Amino acid sequence: MTDRPSQTTIRAWARLLKAQHLALSAVERDLKRAGLPPLTWYDVLLELERAGDEGLRPFELERAMLLAQYNLSRLVDRLERAGHVERRACEDDGRGQVIVATEKGLALRRKMWPVYARAIEAALGRHLSSRSTATLDDLLGQLIEGQRASAAT
Repeated sequence: MTDRPSQTTIRAWARLLKAQHLALSAVERDLKRAGLPPLTWYDVLLELERAGDEGLRPFELERAMLLAQYNLSRLVDRLERAGHVERRACEDDGRGQVIVATEKGLALRRKMWPVYARAIEAALGRHLSSRSTATLDDLLGQLIEGQRASAAT
């Protein structure tokens, strides 16, 4: 194995990044047109909904998110000011906190989903057959697992 990627690998990498950029830009545009907040809000609220009443510690939330969020504390501050999340004291760590979605936050996440779902279909579903989508899903899963395995060593 060489440290230099093939031209095909370089092209696949560039296309992967370009496809992600175009898809996320379209989702953000559609959310904005619908008068909804950015996709990062959806991502936070979804992860908190999955966590239930237990909520998540900030580091757990960051680890669970699909989207890179370098200013998670600022994002949580905005969500808290808007009444979509609340911070609670962590029972296991007196200095720590747990973030929990409020009913208002869960309602916002549900309101955002139809716009997001249509954008996913427009970005992916309309361009690929179900077989191609399954293949892409498998390939991306292999990449994710490979990266996780590499990070663990």
